[in-house]
Amino acid sequence: MFLVCILVTMIMLMVAIVYIYFERKQTRELLGEQALTTAIAVSEMPFVKEVILQNENATMIQPLIERIRKQSGAEFIVIGDADEVRYTHPDKEKIGQKMIGGDNERALIEGENYISFAKGSLGMSVRGKSPIYDENNQIIGVVSVGFMLSYVDSLFEQGLAAFSIWLAFIFISGVAGSFMLAKSIRKDTFGLEPYQIARLYKERGAILEALNEGLIATDQKGNVTLINHSGKKILGIRENIIGQPVQKVLRDSEISHVLANQLATGHYETIYDKKPLIVHYKIIGEKDSYAGKLASFQEKSGVQELVNTLSEVQQYSQDLRAQTHEYTNKLYAISGWLQLGYSEKAKQFIHEEIGQQKIYERVLFERITDSTIQAVLIGKLSKASEKKIDFIIDEDSFIQMTWPIKMTATLVTILGNIIDNAFDAVAEEAEPLVDLFLTDIGDELVIELGDNGCGIEKADINMIFNEGYTTKAGRHRGFGLALVKAALDELNGTIHLSKNQPYGTVIHIHIPKTGAT
Repeated sequence: MFLVCILVTMIMLMVAIVYIYFERKQTRELLGEQALTTAIAVSEMPFVKEVILQNENATMIQPLIERIRKQSGAEFIVIGDADEVRYTHPDKEKIGQKMIGGDNERALIEGENYISFAKGSLGMSVRGKSPIYDENNQIIGVVSVGFMLSYVDSLFEQGLAAFSIWLAFIFISGVAGSFMLAKSIRKDTFGLEPYQIARLYKERGAILEALNEGLIATDQKGNVTLINHSGKKILGIRENIIGQPVQKVLRDSEISHVLANQLATGHYETIYDKKPLIVHYKIIGEKDSYAGKLASFQEKSGVQELVNTLSEVQQYSQDLRAQTHEYTNKLYAISGWLQLGYSEKAKQFIHEEIGQQKIYERVLFERITDSTIQAVLIGKLSKASEKKIDFIIDEDSFIQMTWPIKMTATLVTILGNIIDNAFDAVAEEAEPLVDLFLTDIGDELVIELGDNGCGIEKADINMIFNEGYTTKAGRHRGFGLALVKAALDELNGTIHLSKNQPYGTVIHIHIPKTGAT
């Protein structure tokens, strides 16, 4: 408001300066034109010409000229002959004396009608000059009609007073308007000052660019008003699209249709440029006003990777609890045998456990170097022990390659889900058995997993990798092999199911090592 008031004041001052300059100039010009018109009219009077030609006494013409002067409002009307001797003057004592001002040459010599500013016997004045001609068109005298500049300025000051009143009214109106404008702006900006809005704008820009999630917003007409760096990267946009219609920018995709639809909100899964995306839509505006829509989106693969990682962390936690529970039971059994005096049986049990553990340690830590595979297998061994499943890791297994960190979640998904499926398959068997063999000798990582479960019917083989399809009872099943198939597709790997002998299922998985680079 303070700045607006300063602006209004500066504008008013400039208007006042311009007004004073032009109004004063115009007032002088108007009175000069009036003086010139009067001078021309007097110079054409026959009686005036006759007096000058006959060189008669000025008293004959003075009364007439005085009446004309009073009627025209002029300060003086002076008639002089060719020698600039006065025949008339408001001050009778100056009649017969020479005219003062030095501005008669253009009338007496060149015969012009003109306006001049000069200082005469009465002071500074604006004058109208006109030559007097005889019948032979010879210049015989001059008429000078004048208005004092003090009188001109008094007329101007009268107009300036009225103008000042209007100027004050306009200034007060401007201040009142600026107050109302400031109040309205503060309401629209939630009471924030300009520097606070600028800071919020900078912070908003930094936050938007720091997000890994893509953002795109539209106004009520469906034109793009915002898109961050991640949004451009995910949607493959390089040029500036601000202000363009979203349906034109996104090529009539599902995202553009939802953004253009005022009523559609919530979470959606869609595909844009062959990329599966998870999109959340939110309306911008209040209850009764629609100001546009915001879409936040990210690639489904990234979300799926996070979900898988969290799932495996949860699985590790469950496996550790199972291992703790299993070893607690074994310690209770050993303690019971010792209290009952069966020390030999306790020793035999301990030696069997140590022997089995040494076999696992040799395979896991000497023949398998990848820490991700080691961690999954240790957890599954504990789970198998708790469920009383004989989980055998082939002693000929050999993994020399260390898979990169970015492939950890994918590898955990593949290995963890096929082992869990095998455990579920043998859960109802009298002597449940699961056998695992792994090797990366060559160009591929080969995983073979066999079980002695009920097997898979031929009719189910083509459907087993579909999400939600299961041959087991219960809800929220049928996702394990679907996740495995999706993870293998990312690594260009393959999976094949065959019948185990004499019964059960064998899963063959081949993953090219090039998929890990």
